[in-house]
Amino acid sequence: MRVRLVVNPLARRGAILGEEVGEALRRRGVEVVAGDGNAEFDAIVAAGGDGTLVRQIPDALALGVPIGIVPLGTFNDLSRTLAIPGEVGAACDVIAAGVTRAVDVARVNGAYFLSEASIGISSRLARLQRPEDKQKFGFLAVLATTLQAVRYARPFHVELYCDGRQERLRVIQLTIANSERFGGIISVDDAAIDDGWLDCYCVNVESFVQFLGVAGAIVSGKRRSAQGLRAFRARAFEVRTRRAHHVTADGEPAGKTPARFELLPAALRVFAPG
Repeated sequence: MRVRLVVNPLARRGAILGEEVGEALRRRGVEVVAGDGNAEFDAIVAAGGDGTLVRQIPDALALGVPIGIVPLGTFNDLSRTLAIPGEVGAACDVIAAGVTRAVDVARVNGAYFLSEASIGISSRLARLQRPEDKQKFGFLAVLATTLQAVRYARPFHVELYCDGRQERLRVIQLTIANSERFGGIISVDDAAIDDGWLDCYCVNVESFVQFLGVAGAIVSGKRRSAQGLRAFRARAFEVRTRRAHHVTADGEPAGKTPARFELLPAALRVFAPG
């Protein structure tokens, strides 16, 4: 097998382990070509965080090749979803084994995502986050930026369209999830990255009691509504706001509202444990 290797040196462990990934693949009989070359290849290997992987989706879909994941980021939501080991050698073993799994891909404003897309606090967080801080301080940098983003959070009005109906909501955070795991800490039992559905979570916490209700709903691991939290499931969502709000998709900029979120079922193959 011949793979195009793309390493993000700004990922949490990318600068340290980037060269090791190529060597580990070669030791397992996988031929490696440069990420910026024009050589033919059978698969793409993304060594970095979730953002590194997402940036390879357009090429993978256009060429019809699978993606291999070597998780070197801070949260690595997708690799955890797919049970891909965090150790470089073990992750390369998964790629060398050649077993793939078809997963759903979501899209908003022309940008692809696998875990989640957001408007509100997490979108502001993504814009405030600096790669060099994440690389140096890891989760502490994310926590500090999160507190800053929450401090300036303001509710905004949303018109949500799905399955032929309209919902008018006031939120501080709206998340469209394609996977059961997202946000670094959230895991939902009755969702999956290959279930053919998108899940929308709308949050508006106005009191400590509502905060406890939302926290309890999140910790429960169930896709359900609670005081301060509304949950919806559909194959596509359209979101309109009174003024334009930034959208992020797996931490990457994805334009502004109005926005349409849509699902491409089983569109991408990824290397995963058999």
